[in-house]
Amino acid sequence: MANHPIDQELTSPAEEELTPREIVAKLDEHIISQKNAKKAVAIALRNRTRRKKLDPEMREEIYPKNIIMIGPTGVGKTEIARRLSKLCGAPFLKVEATKYTEVGYVGRDVESMIRDLAVISMNLVKQEFRTKVEETAKQKAEEALLDILLPFPGENKHGSGQITGFATSSTLADEEDRKTHFLETREFMRKKLKTGKLDDQEVELDLPNPSVSQVPMLQVFGAGNLDDLDNQLQNVLGDILPKKIKKGNLKSLKL
Repeated sequence: MANHPIDQELTSPAEEELTPREIVAKLDEHIISQKNAKKAVAIALRNRTRRKKLDPEMREEIYPKNIIMIGPTGVGKTEIARRLSKLCGAPFLKVEATKYTEVGYVGRDVESMIRDLAVISMNLVKQEFRTKVEETAKQKAEEALLDILLPFPGENKHGSGQITGFATSSTLADEEDRKTHFLETREFMRKKLKTGKLDDQEVELDLPNPSVSQVPMLQVFGAGNLDDLDNQLQNVLGDILPKKIKKGNLKSLKL
């Protein structure tokens, strides 16, 4: 397992707090034996964490050590690297180098390995941000469902605005009463939604229509991926053509 000595690295909160002894204890939960190897990688990981806390000038003088693990098959090299990458929040990619020593082997090149590692890194970052916004997304979805089930009084069915007009003191008091009653009813519906009593309720949604102005992204393929390029061009043409807006029913409001 080798990491490039860059300053902006993925770092999990656990890595910042774990000492080498604690890192070894985490590895012991999944890997038996190999005490010396686990101790060496734990110290190397801790040194990288300490390097990040130094001043920029001092940090340039200290290069983190990369790790090469050598041993027979099945002793735990890959598993140590996999568990260690999970602890520090780094992308992990396994490449079988043995195949490259075979006579007449024609297969993946270095560019494909780098692309796979970049994809893994992007998926890791996406998953991290998805976890951060998951609770917020649930709250927004809950509010959107409540807006559909119980629209605010005075709004039209599309929610484009309220009905306006002249108001007197009596009408204002009525408005406050209706608003209070609406909020109480909304909270009652929210409780039913959270307890699963509305799981079988069906609502109607407008399915989003992809914007024609959006330009689809094309990936760069090698010479041996003409079929993938052809399929992607067909998808791009399908995205450019306008699509009809249709109604869709969503059943089960379980969040």
